[in-house]
Order: sequence, then C-alpha cells, then structure tokens
Amino acid sequence: MANLITLPLHEKVPRRNTLSRALSLLILFLLLSLLFYRLHHLGSHGPVWLIAFLCELWFTFIWVMNINTRWNLVDQKTYPDRLLERFQDFPAVDMFVTTADPLLEPPIMTVNTVLSLLAVDYPSHKLACYVSDDGASPITFYSLIEACEFAKLWIPFCKKHRVRIRAPFMYFSTEPEVPIGHSSDDFVRQWKEMKDQYEELGRKITEAVQKSSAPDHLMDHFEDFSNINRQNHPSIVKVIWENKEKIPNGIPPLVYVAREKKPKQPHHFKAGAMNVLTRVSGVMTNAPFMLNVDCDMFVNNPQVVLHAMCFFLGHGKEIENGFVQFPQVFYGGLKDDPFGNQMVVVQAYLQHGTAGIQGPIYAGSGCFHRRKVIYGQLPDCKETKRSNFNSINGHELHENALDRGFGHSTKFSKSVARIMSGKHEESYSPSDFSTTLEAAKEVADCQYEFNTRWGKEVGLMYGTATEDVLTGIKIHSMGWGSVYCTPEEPAFLGCAPMGGPATLLQMKRWVTGLLEILAGEHNPFLATLSTSLRFRQSLAYVSMVWAPKSIPEMCYAALPAFCLLTNASFLPKASDPWMIIATTLLILSNLYSLMEYLQCGLSVRAWWNNQRMMRITSATACLFAVLDVILKLLGLSETIFEITRKDQSSTDSSTDVDAGRFTFDSSPIFVPATAIVLVHMTALAVGLLGVWLPVFGGPPGLGEMVCSTWVVLSFFPFVKGLFSKGSYGIPWPTICKAAALAFLFLNFCTRFRSM
Repeated sequence: MANLITLPLHEKVPRRNTLSRALSLLILFLLLSLLFYRLHHLGSHGPVWLIAFLCELWFTFIWVMNINTRWNLVDQKTYPDRLLERFQDFPAVDMFVTTADPLLEPPIMTVNTVLSLLAVDYPSHKLACYVSDDGASPITFYSLIEACEFAKLWIPFCKKHRVRIRAPFMYFSTEPEVPIGHSSDDFVRQWKEMKDQYEELGRKITEAVQKSSAPDHLMDHFEDFSNINRQNHPSIVKVIWENKEKIPNGIPPLVYVAREKKPKQPHHFKAGAMNVLTRVSGVMTNAPFMLNVDCDMFVNNPQVVLHAMCFFLGHGKEIENGFVQFPQVFYGGLKDDPFGNQMVVVQAYLQHGTAGIQGPIYAGSGCFHRRKVIYGQLPDCKETKRSNFNSINGHELHENALDRGFGHSTKFSKSVARIMSGKHEESYSPSDFSTTLEAAKEVADCQYEFNTRWGKEVGLMYGTATEDVLTGIKIHSMGWGSVYCTPEEPAFLGCAPMGGPATLLQMKRWVTGLLEILAGEHNPFLATLSTSLRFRQSLAYVSMVWAPKSIPEMCYAALPAFCLLTNASFLPKASDPWMIIATTLLILSNLYSLMEYLQCGLSVRAWWNNQRMMRITSATACLFAVLDVILKLLGLSETIFEITRKDQSSTDSSTDVDAGRFTFDSSPIFVPATAIVLVHMTALAVGLLGVWLPVFGGPPGLGEMVCSTWVVLSFFPFVKGLFSKGSYGIPWPTICKAAALAFLFLNFCTRFRSM
C-alpha cells in the first residue's frame, strides 16, 4: 500500500475525445468546401450569395475557435483525505460574499450563503467571512446579526452530525436522514428543534423586510444607517462576530462592509466592491487565500476549501494555480433547461477545454485566489512581457512603491508587504478586531483608490460589466495558470433566473461586458502579442464574445425569408451535387452539438431548448449588447450594471406546467425577434401560396422553405407570444414596433424584386 505522504493531492487526467476531434475537423472541411463553392459562383448569383458567403465565413471562424477550445479537454481529481493526513496546520482563507439590493437579492438568500460558508470543514480560526452590501441596507445587516445567533446552534449541529448540505433552506427542504451511528429518535428531535430555530430566523427576517426596519431593542446597532442614502453614505464596517479565542471548531469571524458612496464618484460595480473587501480583509485578517461567491451561491460541498488546498498546497509549481475555479451549478432548475441558462455544456467544454491550455476562465463566483496574485505579483522566477497589465515583483515592496500602487494606508501597506514577501505564516489575525476598524473604514472610502493602481494593475479590473473575465485575462497575462476543480459533489449551488426578461437581462450584461473587453485596450489578441497570455488561451477568450455573432446570424436568418419573398435562392439547387455538402453540414453540426449534450447527461429536449435559446439570445441580448458598446465607444452612454432578480426556492419546479413558459415585458429587447417571426410567417405564407397559385411567383425553393420553417421553430416562444395574454403574451406596443420593422423589410423585398 502506497504511503499517503508520497501520493499526489491532485491528478490531471486528459480526456479521450478522438471521435469529437474527427467530427469537428470533418465539419470544418465541409465549411471550407461550402466557402469555396460560394466564392467560385459568387459572380453569377449576386448580393444574396455574397451575404451568405460573409456569414458563413464568420461561422467558420467561430468553429475554428470552438475546435481550439475543445481540443484538449482535461479533468482534475483531488484527494482531500490525503491532504488531512499530510498537513496539521492550514493557511488562512478570507471568504467574500457580495450583495447589492435587498429587494432583488433577498436577505434570507444571503444569510443561507453566509451560514454555509461559516460551517465548512476547515479550522474555524483560519477562516473569516466578509459580506459586502452595496445597498447599505440595515435589513441585510440585521439579517446577518440574527444569522450569527443561529450559527451558534447550526454549526455545532452540522459538525456533530456531519451534515452534507449546510445551507439551512436546502437542508430542511427534505426529510431528515439519520447519520450512521446516531440514535434515530435523538437525531430527529434535534433536527426538528433546529428546523424550528431556522423557521424562527426566517420569520424575523421576513418581518424586518415587511416593516423595512429592525426591532426596536437592536436600534443601538443601527446608528450608522440612520438618515443615509444608498448612493450617498460614509463607509460602514461592522464586526458582527469574532473568534477571539481562536477556537478551531468555533464560529469564524463575520464582518459587514458597506463601502462609502458619493454622487458622481465612480464605484465600479461588483469589481469595486470586491476590491474594497480585499483591502478591508487585508487590514483585518490578511489571509493568503481568498474565496469569493455571489450571495445566491451557497456551499454544497463542505470540503470545498480542502479541495482547493489540494492544488495550492500540493503542487510543486505554484505558477500553474494562480486561482482555482469551481463550476457554477444551479439548483431547482427547470426540467430540460427551457431558458438555456444553466450553462451545463458551455462550462463542461469551455472550462475543461481551457484547463488543457492555460487554465479555466475566472467566472466571478466560486473561485479561490492567491491574494498576492490579485495584488499583481508575478510568478516566482517569471519574466513576463510588459503590456497594458503592469505587474509587481518582489523588488517593488518599498514604501513609496506600495503607496503609489496600493494607497496611503500604512496598516494596509504593511499587510501587502507581508503577503508579497511570501511570509504567509506571519499573516495576522488580530485578537481584537476593534483595533483595525478605523483602518478598515479608511480603505473602504471611495476616494482611497485615486492615484493608485487599483482596478488597472491591482485587484479586480475596472472598465467592464464582466470584471471577472477581464481579471482572469490579467492573471493569465502575468504568466499565472489556473485550475478547474470539479469534485463529484458540486462545490457550490446557485439559482438561475426564470422567465424571458430576467434570462435575457443577465445574458445582455454578460455579452456586453465581454464585447467591451474585445473592443478595449485589453483585447486578448493584443495581450497575446505583448504578455504571457498564450495564443490558444486568447482564442478561448475571444470565443466567449458572443455579441458580434448577432449581426451575421440576423442576416443569415433573414435570407430564407428574403429569398421566398423575392423568388431568389441562397442555397444550391436540389439537383446540384453541392447541395449534399450543405445538407450534410447541417446534419453533422446538429449531431455534433447533440452529442455534447448527451455526453453531459442531458436530454434531446434540453439540446433543442438550448439551440432555440441561442437563436433568441442572438437576436435580442447580443444585438442590444452591440448597440450598447457602440454607443459607449461614441461617448453617448456609460456601462450600467443591471442586477438580475434572484428568488430562493428549494422546491422542484419541473412539475409546474407554466414554469417553463417564456414571459415577456415591454422592453425593446423583444422587438427584433418579434419582427423576425412576423417576416418569416409572412414569407412562409407567400411561399405556400406560390405552390398553389403561380401568380405569386411559382414554387419556392425547398431549401429556403425548410430554413424558414426552422427559424420559426427556433423562435416558437415568440409565435406563441403573439397569441397569448398576460405576461406570456407579447405586449401590443412591441408587436406594433416589430410590425413596422417587418413592413420595412417586406417593402425592401418588393423593391428588390421589381429591380
């Protein structure tokens, strides 16, 4: 039997994907063949074929990037049991939770996330939890006070009975399972008592939310919240609990932070909040490792910190694990993913694929960072090329350099020096947090970052709504690698938005931020020329920029309708041998994507729902993202961080008949897709009439009829929306605007046909 001391703490296992590689290359060959055919016959077919050629050229480029991402799929296995055998003392970890609006992000949701973090299987005196509240809500603060009282009962209960799920709302949603070796009656009694305590906690928080105030007997704790505006208030830092005795099985420290805000001062959304937490934790606990999660993403695997430490402590080359990213898995999802927002396949292939290059993309939540990497320190003995991302090495630790880079706080500068010099064992956890409160408030001021490197070279990066991806580019550009950790039991579980408006709002924010990166100074292609970002990794980053696809996809989707209305053709004739190429390409590309979904354990219906939502997203969120970025580049608008509504539910929604129905509101984002549906319904009607009445131009092309039908099926929720009422129906103002666009298109077709 092998000695546990000599066994690895983690293993990198390449996947065998020979069939996938062969199919992807075959599809690429067919795409290139179709492009050759288009180019060879371009002169005899006019502008319709030119548009088709340009669109297919873009699709070929996208396919090449997809091949690059999926070529080297890698899995990682971790062995936390070996870690526990090998180490007696573990490094400290600071845990960050971010929330911004108590109405869109209910406090009970934040409370469950915090409780799950406080209860992880890790020495409590090595942990500290910081909650950033950008809403400066006294209700959120009160909820955390009550949560801390509940934690005094909850954490011992979890440790004693080895509870697997440590978010109370999820744990109490099912019947109790008696642990092995425990008395059934005794455990059930304790379980019921604990459930009663949690329901009492929920009742208190609900009452506070309804009354918009905390109970009178606690008002002494809320002086800092009196007469403040969420957009104009000083820094608020409150130590809710501290583990003064440093008890390994106690409750980790819990700190509430509401950073200072002033009108007309840039606050940089979530990235700004994360940087404030980094500084506040730096002057208080200064752990060498940091975990950040969104307020809706609770710990599902209590050994998550140990899994991360398998990489940080078990790898001979720390350059390969600048951060450890865990998958974003969602609970309570609808059956077959009708809104296409559970991102199962995207994560399975994008993250596992980049894990075989330079490392996974930083996804913004469920990620462990080395603090020194966030501070901009280069890997040991790494000479990286200089670029827009200037980095810091071990020789730049003198006082003036730290002031210029990190701000004027003496206490914070000393904490930075400890981390950057590698003295992790000297990172401190003060016995009395009150001695650091003034320094914590100072570094949380909104003017603290002026004339520093924060947001440019230090901390999370500013300038985009997807600060996570840009920060990941910076880290990889410095020469660091990253790791994708996928334990059998998902480490974190979050909630996905429900309904059409919420889904498209979230997607629009993502694709807008990604396009801002591509259009900005930190373009991955430019970074690979001047930094340590690998070329294949830059292709993986560019493949995530989905917004530009909206233009070619909209044009390509319009071609079948245009051809039916003008009696033209953008496909080879049925008798043309090249039609076999186009047909085979259509079949193989769909079979390839279907194979990916089946390999991920999803159904055919889930595959179709995601294909449908990709078309809908392209014509809605992606199109508006392009418009937003163009306006920003012209100086006519600014980046807006739109918060997605989150609803906590532990119940299975798959039995709700209406839960998966697409909903609409009056947002203009629905206008283009509605116009597409109206145009194709008209084109199909004209095409079918052409079959029976030659006066309409004769029989249409079979290929164009099939493609137009495919488009209508892809946008079928909008077809149903035209004839539904309430939130399931498209509002009449949206239909009228879409009808106007459709009329313009039909008028253009009529004029083109008469030419």
